Amino acid sequence: MRADYRVVLDACVLIPMPLADTLLRMAEHPRLYLPKWSQQILDEVSRNLSSKWNMSTEKVERRENALRSHFPEAMVEGFEPLADLMSNDPGDRHVLAAAVPCNAELIVTFNRRHFPPESLEQWQVEVQGPSTFLRGLYDLEPGLFIQKLHAQADAIGVHTPSLLSALAKNAPSFVEYLCEETGIELEPGP
Repeated sequence: MRADYRVVLDACVLIPMPLADTLLRMAEHPRLYLPKWSQQILDEVSRNLSSKWNMSTEKVERRENALRSHFPEAMVEGFEPLADLMSNDPGDRHVLAAAVPCNAELIVTFNRRHFPPESLEQWQVEVQGPSTFLRGLYDLEPGLFIQKLHAQADAIGVHTPSLLSALAKNAPSFVEYLCEETGIELEPGP
């Protein structure tokens, strides 16, 4: 991976915190990758935060506005006609279609089964779960990754082991790997 490595983040990885926070902090300067998404992906995030997580309209709008302002280069447009050409799961064709015009090499999603290899091959796009993706970022720049994790923990007012305990809910194999590599011990749960 490299700093201009374009990665489409599916809605399902932009919803849970601290996963979304961790992914996005790794894309901040100095960045480890370049995040990409579409308005359809952001709409799905907003819809789910509102309906499934009961987040207020004000908080949902504030979150989407923060994504737009911190990552103005992330928005992919003009991909909609490509969705009809995609052969993956119909509900996620817009995600694969968004990856093509921005030359994304990877989609990060929990829904890997919605992107079978035969639907990706022609477009030269791969799919990874968040644990695998985070591990790749860590392996690329371990010092920078750990520095960003510590900064994230400080910014939200917790210790790094507590942050990792929360992150383990959505990226368990990555957190296990990171703890083995660094010797960080998770804080015990309640």
